[in-house]
Amino acid sequence: MIRGLRDDYRRSLKSMDTEEGIDLVFYRPVGYLWARLAAYLGISPNTITIMAIFLGIAAGVLFYFPELWINVIGMSLLVWANSFDSADGQLARLTGSYSRLGRILDGLCGDIWFVAIYISIILRENTFSPFFSSHVWVLWVMAVVTGICHAQQAAMADYYRQFHLYFIKGADGSELDNTDSLKRQIDAERSGGRIGLWRRISMAVYLGYTRRQEAVSPAMQSLRRELQRRFPDNGIPKAFRDDFRRSSLPLMKYTNILSFNWRTIVLFTVIFFGQPWLYFLVELTVFNVLLVYMIYRHERMCRKLVNSLDDGQY
Repeated sequence: MIRGLRDDYRRSLKSMDTEEGIDLVFYRPVGYLWARLAAYLGISPNTITIMAIFLGIAAGVLFYFPELWINVIGMSLLVWANSFDSADGQLARLTGSYSRLGRILDGLCGDIWFVAIYISIILRENTFSPFFSSHVWVLWVMAVVTGICHAQQAAMADYYRQFHLYFIKGADGSELDNTDSLKRQIDAERSGGRIGLWRRISMAVYLGYTRRQEAVSPAMQSLRRELQRRFPDNGIPKAFRDDFRRSSLPLMKYTNILSFNWRTIVLFTVIFFGQPWLYFLVELTVFNVLLVYMIYRHERMCRKLVNSLDDGQY
């Protein structure tokens, strides 16, 4: 019985290579319980994601108030929302109910939370801080730039995790996409008259998301093209997969630092100190430095792997 539950729980995880420590200790076990309850009640992963979105928005609103006890309620709601965000993916893996719409919603979920959080921080500082009440434009500029950086950080962290999963679990165990295949799919749906307004919007958003990921990872795209040319139909040799995993695994810690958990640790800390605007500053400095370093390391790794293919090592 216990072994069966343990195996079932492990099936709900993406991969031990890509899981973050706090997730393994807290969010994944809690998410698994939510996922099993949702499966029993017949609730879909997308429904859980939508519930998580509303919980996260409610949490963000509560960060507007200067009273710490209200902020703590907001923190609790945000933790609850993230446990749901974990549960939707775990439920999808347990039941095999994957969908691109689910991936789009899951990607938007955290962005929507932080839009609510950013707006609450701006309004809070504008209302309760003498300096920012007379320099509100500073907050808006910081928030907009931070939001753009945050979106890129999260996008690249997700992209590198999916690339890693592609090599260790294959195409079926990864959600790695590319703009060419997405365009072909969109064109096919349009020509067949099978694409509605919501589908058209969601696919356009996802296409733009994927295009941004590819734009800042040229060496990775070169590696993908070279592998497709040399090993069609996903016939990549095991030796190459093993070498890729060995090189990519140390970089997963950077993708995890740029995930939800470390952002919220920073957010909760600055709120406890009564200076939530400092969150923008940390995002713009520390997290951006990590982003640049992560991209540099990953691109260098991909160039070395392309060279090894050219040298005939595989």
